[in-house]
Amino acid sequence: MGKKILVVDDSSFMRMTLKDILQKADYEVVAEVGDAKTSIEKYKELSPDLITMDIVMPEEDGIHALKEIMNIDRKAKVIMVTAAGQEQLVVDAMSSGAKGYITKPFKPEDVISAVKKALQ
Repeated sequence: MGKKILVVDDSSFMRMTLKDILQKADYEVVAEVGDAKTSIEKYKELSPDLITMDIVMPEEDGIHALKEIMNIDRKAKVIMVTAAGQEQLVVDAMSSGAKGYITKPFKPEDVISAVKKALQ
């Protein structure tokens, strides 16, 4: 198996879709999480090589989780997952340390390209 990835999205369908794409490309999905708070705990516990982080989630958003994770580990690699039309949130995420982003709906090759770029 390849690099370890933590998938964070409040939609179980999106988590399943991302997990499927990543596993087919030989990445190891070490956990799937449905909220920002749990993603921070799982990051500390599992030290994944990369996180895919949904921006818009109930309670805390993905940018809040991104900032917390970057405070824990400045070298953390996080790719934001966003819906079209959320450009300002993407700008905020990138300035907070995100290594890239994927826009929903996405193609498998877009996901793999973003992951490879972030892991370089």
